[in-house]
Amino acid sequence: MLHSLIAPLKDRMALTSEQVRAAVGALIDEAISAEDKTAFLVALSQKGETPDEIAAFASELRERSIRPKLDEETQSREILDVCGTGGDRLNTFNISTTVAIIAAAAGITVAKHGNRAITSKAGSADVLEELGIATNLNPDQAARSLREQQFAFFFAPSYHPAFKHIAPCRKLCAERGHRTIFNFLGPLLNPVRPTAQLMGLPNPDLCLPLAQVLKQLGSRRVMVVSGSTPEGHLDELSTLGPSKIAEFYHDRGFHSSTMDPAYFNFQPSSLAELRGGDRKENALIITRILAGKERGPRRDAVLLNSAAALFVAAKVKSLTQGVDYAAELIDSGKTLAKLNALAQYRP
Repeated sequence: MLHSLIAPLKDRMALTSEQVRAAVGALIDEAISAEDKTAFLVALSQKGETPDEIAAFASELRERSIRPKLDEETQSREILDVCGTGGDRLNTFNISTTVAIIAAAAGITVAKHGNRAITSKAGSADVLEELGIATNLNPDQAARSLREQQFAFFFAPSYHPAFKHIAPCRKLCAERGHRTIFNFLGPLLNPVRPTAQLMGLPNPDLCLPLAQVLKQLGSRRVMVVSGSTPEGHLDELSTLGPSKIAEFYHDRGFHSSTMDPAYFNFQPSSLAELRGGDRKENALIITRILAGKERGPRRDAVLLNSAAALFVAAKVKSLTQGVDYAAELIDSGKTLAKLNALAQYRP
């Protein structure tokens, strides 16, 4: 099956939804070799994935995920995910994870989808574990945590069992330096299927296509961002240079823009000042920020990205208001209180 799809891909023909369904079935089939799977993924990447293809792959893989059963009251809320694709290799601390806790402190229901470190020293699962927050919740426990704490972490390998048969070819692609569709599928596969999503990726050209994908997958409020720095692009909004932003809102449609961080009057900084370390170092950074003890570039980066999360979740009406509100949450002690509550909570 995968061999039969490579020829049309080399002719730059887009896959149909039926072909994607067959391809996903083959990719999760342990009887098919990693070499064959790699050849298909490389051909797809070289053609260039269309929004329809990405949406079809994400939809098929979502159908194979373990989906938690949420109660009606939780389902009625705006549910937010804050997640980057990773892969920028700029080694910043866990900004999105910090933002997720701030959003929960604001009363937003946050379903944080993530994994352990792949291209960095500490992934979201690693640092949350270091902070004492449960990362191994089963579906019922996670649903209860969402209901009672407005926060739950969904450890990707636990909710996507089919991926164990894809892992060998992903490893092979990485060893050979091949980018594949799986480099940016992660944030699209949250098993809760959030209504609102702030997604970051290190390729500004993909912001609008992935906003279109999230819309196709049913998200009502979407912001996809890529921030520039002197050393490359972040999978976050950047305080070091302009950020490309693509948005979709169910009542307003699509909008693309470029945001200049100079508008927010943050103090000058460098990428070195945003870099993190291992899970222990990053957990300490996050704790200091949430406790209001960290003042400077790291706090500024968190405030800017928190503003975007608060805006996407319809908690504030502008990024400027979001920066001020995030600062208020930190300085009032609410974010530290939320961190402590999450660390103590065991559903």
